[in-house]
Amino acid sequence: MRRTGLLAAVTALVAGVLVWPSASGAEAAPAVFTHPGVTVSRGQLDFTRSKVLAGAQPWKGAYDQMMAGRYADPNRVPKPRAVVECGSYSNPNHGCTDEREDAIAAYTNALAWYVTRDARYAQKSIQLMDAWSAVITDHTNSNAPLQTAWAGSSWPKAAEIIKHTYTGGWPGAGRFATMLRTVYLPEVINGSHSNGNWELSMMEAAVGISVFLEDRASYDKAMAKFRTRTAAYVYLASDGALPRTVPSQNLDTRDKIVNYWQGQSTFVTGLTQETCRDFTHTGYGISAISHVAETSRIQGQDLYGTDVGERLRHALGFQSTYELGAAVPSRLCGGTLHRGLGPITESGYNALHNRLGFAMTNTEALTLRNRPAGTDNLFVAWETLTHGGNPS
Repeated sequence: MRRTGLLAAVTALVAGVLVWPSASGAEAAPAVFTHPGVTVSRGQLDFTRSKVLAGAQPWKGAYDQMMAGRYADPNRVPKPRAVVECGSYSNPNHGCTDEREDAIAAYTNALAWYVTRDARYAQKSIQLMDAWSAVITDHTNSNAPLQTAWAGSSWPKAAEIIKHTYTGGWPGAGRFATMLRTVYLPEVINGSHSNGNWELSMMEAAVGISVFLEDRASYDKAMAKFRTRTAAYVYLASDGALPRTVPSQNLDTRDKIVNYWQGQSTFVTGLTQETCRDFTHTGYGISAISHVAETSRIQGQDLYGTDVGERLRHALGFQSTYELGAAVPSRLCGGTLHRGLGPITESGYNALHNRLGFAMTNTEALTLRNRPAGTDNLFVAWETLTHGGNPS
């Protein structure tokens, strides 16, 4: 373990929260799941609520931004489909945008319920979840796994808050659980050999769904795939001359690895498998890593003191440096980068800088510049509100 990783480990050990990875790299599901426990915990929600009600910044501004947008519209009408068909880059788009955005709206209203205790928001979240659980049966076409992952990352975040904090009842909770178990989980649980952001997003959905369903076997399977893919997605110098790989992909020569890494042949700490593709897709992968790490921490196994935390920290720092406008050397992606990282730094920065004390100068600068972080309209939403400076 590198010195910085060791510092994180020691810090976490002193705090009494570090759990070293097993020999297989998989993390065991908790004996008892914590609820709400997908990306945000009750403690984090309580902190958020207290700050918003006190009018404190940046949380009040982030909340106002969320409530001013279309996802909090009380007149929103859900648009469920039996079959959502999504081709490459959502072309064709038969329900793709509708599904993703209804899922984000359900989460938005769940957050609004928690902050305000206004039952109308909880009922709107329930309306959206019930509408889809009554209708959807399948996702089809080439982007089906990724579409399922994106929507399947937001649904359990909403459902966890409503089921475990709203006292008004949710008669459709069982049907919603069946939807996650039969329509979403089978599409994502076995992973993907596509670019890394696919499998990382799929494992985010699988982990979140497993928490809501209290499915320990699926949680373990998803976490094992997540650990393997994270190690193969973000390069550390300690990995050796070449990045790690997912064994089942058979990337068994240097040429194959270089080709998979978008033609990049010089590997430096913090580079990701998709950096030379574009920062937008890279951001999807980094965000999914941070979300799974947050969920795992809430469930009692803190990955920030393992290589996951070190890879996340360096990935954030590396990409933030260039997102802020640093000159691109010719050895990196031929001297040309396609920026556009998205609102994805807040939760990882909070965990690694605010909780563990790592100096993350460039990540900090980008995080502050982007506040309040909104939504990418896919699966990332409102993280200044929920994770900005949140000690819980």
